[in-house]
Amino acid sequence: MSIHTITVESPIGNLKLSADHIHLLSVQFVDERVTSETDHPILMKAKEQLDEFFNGERREFDLPLKLDGTAFQIEVWNALLEIPYGQTWSYQDLAHAIQRPKAVRAVGQANKANRFPVIIPCHRVIGKNKTLTGYAGKQVDKKETLLSLER
Repeated sequence: MSIHTITVESPIGNLKLSADHIHLLSVQFVDERVTSETDHPILMKAKEQLDEFFNGERREFDLPLKLDGTAFQIEVWNALLEIPYGQTWSYQDLAHAIQRPKAVRAVGQANKANRFPVIIPCHRVIGKNKTLTGYAGKQVDKKETLLSLER
């Protein structure tokens, strides 16, 4: 199985997108800007949808994601997709949404393991006291930018 990648610029920094022949595999924050061109259909669709999102023209993504994780992680990631555009939930709200109110820490860990930031909107999860908490390796400024874009 060959993996294809492209790096795209965004308001929150460079994003490296990876895909196989069927699925988008990940979105990663990277420091370096690698000039990359591709005609890979999944990567082109992902780039187009991300551009639309950052331009305020898209609120939801329609991409074939490969969700590799535990059953619990996948449940949390699917619940993240239910958070409405422009709204925020606390980790506790997310735990209640999956009917596991005592799993707040586990929800936080699953949120952290999301391999599709922006696309699976983990940036919409904030602290119980409405503070912005960790995002993409403590890059809270990225979370703040994304939430501002959605307002």
